[in-house]
Amino acid sequence: MNGIRKPLYFQLLAGAVALLQGVAAMGQAIERPKLVVGIVVDQMRWDYLYRYHDRFGAGGFKRMLNEGYSCENTFISHLPSFTAVGHSTVYTGSVPAIHGITGNDWTDQQTGRHWYCTEDTTVQSVGSTTKAGAMSPRNLLASTITDELRLATNFRSKVVGVSLKDRASILPAGHTPNGAFWLDDSNASFITSTFYMKELPEWVKRFNDRKEPEQLMSKPWTTLYPINTYIQSTEDNSPWEGTFGGETAPVFPHNMPEIYKKDPVSLRSTPSGNTLTLDFARAAVEGYNLGSGTVTDFLTINCASTDYAGHKFGPNSIEVEDVYLRLDKDLAAFFAFLDQRVGKGKYLVFLTADHGAAHSVGFMQEHNIPADFQKDKDLLAGLNNFLQTRFGATGLISNAQNYHLGFDQHKIEAAQLDYDVVKKETVRYLQALPGIEFAADIDNIGNSPLPEPIKTMVINGYNPKRCGAIMVIPEPGWYSGFEKGTTHGNWNAYDVHIPLVFMGWHVKHGNSNAITHMTDIAPTIAAMLHIQMPNGCVGKPVESVYVH
Repeated sequence: MNGIRKPLYFQLLAGAVALLQGVAAMGQAIERPKLVVGIVVDQMRWDYLYRYHDRFGAGGFKRMLNEGYSCENTFISHLPSFTAVGHSTVYTGSVPAIHGITGNDWTDQQTGRHWYCTEDTTVQSVGSTTKAGAMSPRNLLASTITDELRLATNFRSKVVGVSLKDRASILPAGHTPNGAFWLDDSNASFITSTFYMKELPEWVKRFNDRKEPEQLMSKPWTTLYPINTYIQSTEDNSPWEGTFGGETAPVFPHNMPEIYKKDPVSLRSTPSGNTLTLDFARAAVEGYNLGSGTVTDFLTINCASTDYAGHKFGPNSIEVEDVYLRLDKDLAAFFAFLDQRVGKGKYLVFLTADHGAAHSVGFMQEHNIPADFQKDKDLLAGLNNFLQTRFGATGLISNAQNYHLGFDQHKIEAAQLDYDVVKKETVRYLQALPGIEFAADIDNIGNSPLPEPIKTMVINGYNPKRCGAIMVIPEPGWYSGFEKGTTHGNWNAYDVHIPLVFMGWHVKHGNSNAITHMTDIAPTIAAMLHIQMPNGCVGKPVESVYVH
């Protein structure tokens, strides 16, 4: 009897242990942070992390560097380096050739119809009587990391996008968010569209009722510290700086109460735009109770005033330095809020940029650095005149956007011209112009003399339905538009070398000078969360960032 009972006893015991282990395994959830916060600082060059480092406080940019992990050599790998393109690439881990956002706007090469990147004629504004809310992510052809989080949790995760700019809220939040909100200057309120909801949530209405923009603009913009301490910037009143409407010179103090009355858009070019954005982001955390549930939530934030101020005043202005010093304080306050609300170490933050910026042409010329402006209208007129003389047909170039030139295929066919010959002659003409380093027929880019990494960047940015077939690459220091202040869009380090810093949940402390790319951000977050990469992703996880 004992010989029979003993094995039976052990069999029952082993079965019980296995059952308990199975139950325990079933109850063991994948470890994830309570909240992911993606912060894209618009037009932030990588070197700003260190250019203003000595003046940053302990709780903002320095906290991220001191506690987190910095990928010091992160680059954009597509052209052009514009806002909508950058935000789409950060969150899809893909490139414009695949995700389809080839510029802030583009021309459909088949129909000739002009499109804004988030334009949607099937939706209406919510929270506004203007068309500022007729927007959605439908032009984005790939999924985002925010979409993948929603899919991975069967839509239990909450995703919210926040920015002053429609495109910088909509594209990061993806196709499936709980909400995306942006500022309508006409009523100084955050709005959305019927793509997301039929009416604004109560917490948004309460925030708008506070009239914070008016309060922020009720005082002049003065420097945070004594103006003579801004030694990283050129003197206040440089000829290459722009001005607000009504100003006679680009100098402090800026009379924002009077300026704002006449021009509500002016708020965007001041530090107050970032303050407003982060205050609204805080309200979104509270309004949606982000980071307090059983699954991970995701908040996307774009601080856009750095871009508006950069365009208006240029990188070497006191205004831009002051915007960053004040943003540093706003970030410190926001991180302290997350510490208290979500818990330090329980949320994951990454901070990057959608693009950088060139120094102002006037500033570079003042210091004997080669630079100048490309006159797009003159270039286009001259090119069409050349093609008319060469081929006897008018208006063969139908669109010029995003450093791409597109052709009128109907005119080419009607004139019975050889398309490849027209493109070849166009490239030959462009290459002879001052300020143009290269011109490339992208359909035949294998035969182009473009060096790397420019060739790959052109290919990554080319979607034949939304881009012209010829791309123009200016010489270093040359760019189109913005004769005051500056702009961006090219392959050079000042435009494509961006910050990338992670902080918080499971992030190692340290840094790396290994080359990483903007496309690596989404797969890194996917790996940390144990979820699928976005469906157009071409990047790779940066494994040195996180604890495995």
